[in-house]
Amino acid sequence: MSFLKKLFGGAEAKAPEPETHEGFLIFSTSQKDGGTFRLGARIEKEIGGDLKVHQMIRADTFQSEEAANEAAIRKAKMLIDQMGERLF
Repeated sequence: MSFLKKLFGGAEAKAPEPETHEGFLIFSTSQKDGGTFRLGARIEKEIGGDLKVHQMIRADTFQSEEAANEAAIRKAKMLIDQMGERLF
């Protein structure tokens, strides 16, 4: 059965690797939207023992998932630089 799952795409998708910026973790979460990919990211940071999370979704669309993810990381870093912990 395992062979058939791998053959027909039943394998589990790997969780995205986070990128670290100024103590924040950035996970790209770009989503397929018709024939394009919509920019998205999840920004996390532990503050005072609590995990804080900010979901970032933008209207920007890209032809490839890779391009959307790269732009999401850039925009998330810019948002962190501008807002810092006030983001939460």
